[in-house]
Amino acid sequence: MADANPFRNMPPIPIIDLFAGPGGLGEGFSALKDDEGRRAFRIGLSVEKEPHAHRTLELRAFFRQFPAGKAPDDYYSYLAGKHSREDLFAAHPGEARRAAHEAWHATLGDTAFPAGVVDDRIRKALAGEQSWVLIGGPPCQAYSLVGRSRIIGGKGTAEYEADHRHFLYREYLRIIAVHRPPVFVMENVKGLLSAKVGGGSMISRILGDLQHPLEACFGHAARRQYAPLAYRLFSLSVLPNAEIGAFDPGEFIVCAEDFGVPQARHRLIIVGIADHFAGTPRLLQPQVPANIEDVLSDLPKLRSGLSKEPDSADAWCRVLLNIPDSAWFHSPKVDDAVRRGIRTLLRELDATLDRGADFLPRARRVIHRHRDWFEDNRLGGVCNHATRSHIRADLHRYFFAAAFARVHNRSPLLDDMPPQLLPKHKNVAEALKDTKFNDRFRVQLKGRPATTVVSHISRDGHYFIHYDPTQCRSLTVREAARLQTFPDNYFFEGPRTQQYHQVGNAVPPFLACQIAEIVHELFH
Repeated sequence: MADANPFRNMPPIPIIDLFAGPGGLGEGFSALKDDEGRRAFRIGLSVEKEPHAHRTLELRAFFRQFPAGKAPDDYYSYLAGKHSREDLFAAHPGEARRAAHEAWHATLGDTAFPAGVVDDRIRKALAGEQSWVLIGGPPCQAYSLVGRSRIIGGKGTAEYEADHRHFLYREYLRIIAVHRPPVFVMENVKGLLSAKVGGGSMISRILGDLQHPLEACFGHAARRQYAPLAYRLFSLSVLPNAEIGAFDPGEFIVCAEDFGVPQARHRLIIVGIADHFAGTPRLLQPQVPANIEDVLSDLPKLRSGLSKEPDSADAWCRVLLNIPDSAWFHSPKVDDAVRRGIRTLLRELDATLDRGADFLPRARRVIHRHRDWFEDNRLGGVCNHATRSHIRADLHRYFFAAAFARVHNRSPLLDDMPPQLLPKHKNVAEALKDTKFNDRFRVQLKGRPATTVVSHISRDGHYFIHYDPTQCRSLTVREAARLQTFPDNYFFEGPRTQQYHQVGNAVPPFLACQIAEIVHELFH
């Protein structure tokens, strides 16, 4: 008797992941299970140029070589710092070799990696499979609104418009034209909507190119030389206008907080489907919102460190307990409710808090949202959960800001801060005048999704102050990773600054898994 479900035994669909970063988009696709509990997709090749992100990517590729729940004990020993990476890979040479083949350290569009070499790696990864998906997106720094203001201010508009990162999407486009994926998923930042190059709209150019990649890459003569290739573009959040059968570019924006991600992250997500491939993707289904407490409250409490002076728990406490004697505490800017709140919170300081570690053993505690997504019972601790040091002036600023947020249910603006607490920076004075960056010290508020986790978190923590004043610190890498919905057993390699950078640039895997489910339905 024929199987009623012809897709029941369908092998995993191959994925080619470009500009992969630490692997957030690929993680979401590889996490999707079919009706039989097997992985619905397999990553054939993921490409990343940054060496630390590549190491993270390769380690995760190694983890995925084993069936779900069957990773070896020494993987967890490595996360706990008990074994070296070299020893781990040496103990499992076959899996390590396949992981190294899957995660490619390469720079797309660079002369060191010519098109022929890239194409050969893609063909080998696909092994003749015609049903596959291309995912990823070009680096987004040149498109980000904050990045653009810095570039223009520092380099001048002409140099901004000549920035090579505008055209890295053309390598993604070339791969579409040459390899003809039935489906692609392209992600980028919201700032792309207003980016202009040569006086023209960048997003309009990209959308036109994605619909007709052959012509965009090789000119109109390609119509005579190659088989026809065109793509229909779809939003996952808005249906097309019935009258014109098209989207306003802004309708490609996906608001991650609407789909269970505990972070207000708005990104451009474009799904392209080849004209020869039948199917129309459904829209993402809204979920009950998740807030920052839902995914951080179970993590061990930590204190920040003292920078530029001897650090200890006692010294840290003394710096904060000195707040009532500080001039700023008595400023008219500090209202009575905040002043009372600060006094109460100072009595709750815990002098036993430590600063965490790359691996922090702990007893199991219950996470409130997405428990099955985050937790791994074999982990026995928390990875990448260590705090940064801050100068004592910033500790006072953080404590005031978090206490203010607790009382007023909003993060203070520079206008709300006592003058004695304001940094003596030129850009602070400018912000007070034009209010452009008036939220220089931003508290992540209890009961709400976090603000967007961005790569700038790698430079300082002023925009990512923990909602608990008694911890008086910025978020750790693991906390940022939780907001980005990386599973707890996802380990970020490299120095801490690079770990933050990887997390900030990633696609939330929990959102990516929902996108993967929609894409998988297209192949049925």
